[in-house]
Amino acid sequence: MPIRSSHLIAAGVVLALGGWLLSGQLGADRPEDRPETRVQASGSARPAIQVRVREMVAEPVDLEVVINGRTEAARAVELRAETDGRVIAIGPQRGAVVSAGEVLLTLDPRERRAMVSQAEATLRQREIEFEAASKLGEKGFQSDTRVAEARAALETAQAQLERMRIDLEHTEIKAPFDGVLERRPVEIGDFVDIGDPVAMIIEQDPFLVVGQVAEREVGLLEVGMPGAARLVTGRTVEGELRYIGSQADPATRTFEVELEVPNRNGRFTAGVTAELRVVHGRTRAHRLPASLLSLGEDGRIGVKAVGDADEVVFHPAEIVRAEGDALWVAGLPERLRVITVGHGFVRAGDEVRPIPEVAAGEPDDPLVAERPG
Repeated sequence: MPIRSSHLIAAGVVLALGGWLLSGQLGADRPEDRPETRVQASGSARPAIQVRVREMVAEPVDLEVVINGRTEAARAVELRAETDGRVIAIGPQRGAVVSAGEVLLTLDPRERRAMVSQAEATLRQREIEFEAASKLGEKGFQSDTRVAEARAALETAQAQLERMRIDLEHTEIKAPFDGVLERRPVEIGDFVDIGDPVAMIIEQDPFLVVGQVAEREVGLLEVGMPGAARLVTGRTVEGELRYIGSQADPATRTFEVELEVPNRNGRFTAGVTAELRVVHGRTRAHRLPASLLSLGEDGRIGVKAVGDADEVVFHPAEIVRAEGDALWVAGLPERLRVITVGHGFVRAGDEVRPIPEVAAGEPDDPLVAERPG
């Protein structure tokens, strides 16, 4: 069969197209000759990762022991009846400020005044008898035994009168010191017996902030150190340590401490939650957000920074103080460039391209830092 001209034309087009494609493959650079391919294949270099850095300088900071505690009265005394009787009069109302020696309530003295008068008369009689016996004894008309009996009777009368007077005094229950009448569980007409509680007095000035300090920190504290306490109400008060326990609580292994604070206006109340801070030293540290801390390969806490050769350096650090959402961290160089964005994508020794925060654009612009994959 004769070959048609259309078949020859089609075969020619196919041969021409194949020759053109073959010439392109032969004339192009081989993949292994391309620079970027050689870099990736050799593994001797990797693209520098962009990170944002902040230039930081250490600042002086106080070292503190932080203790959770509560407010407490320096003195709180529950008064109890020292004699029996019916309440016939009451003094200040609950919550009133009272002075030392002020009468809080009065019990019925009943026949106690008459008994005191009788004891006074008996004492005068015994004094006369002893005086007469002594004079007769000096003249030899009275034996020494009789004189001794008269002396004993006199001393018994004196003791009896003193007991009667004290019992009468106990019918008036008085405040032992300046303070506030916190509680008075009796009213007019109530009968109280010896030992029954009748009132509670709380001393208002000074006041205490009491807490428990851990055994690893108790050695940092000394009596007389200044301290401050922030109450749950938002108020901050200052004072000094007046007591540090010498024996640990067997259940918690903590030691009790007391901060004494002035309370001249009587605004404090007992039992209010407080955070007690006691300064025990001073150091230089960096203030960092907690989110910038990382764990090193050995498990230590630290900070990733950029070294002089633009390489990532991991610096172990020690947290010395917490302040809101920030931490004061010691153990770092005096000056360093802390990685603030991108520290989660780099390791110690990686080469990076640091961009200072002041030159990184608007604060809201994200800096994308990804490890090439």
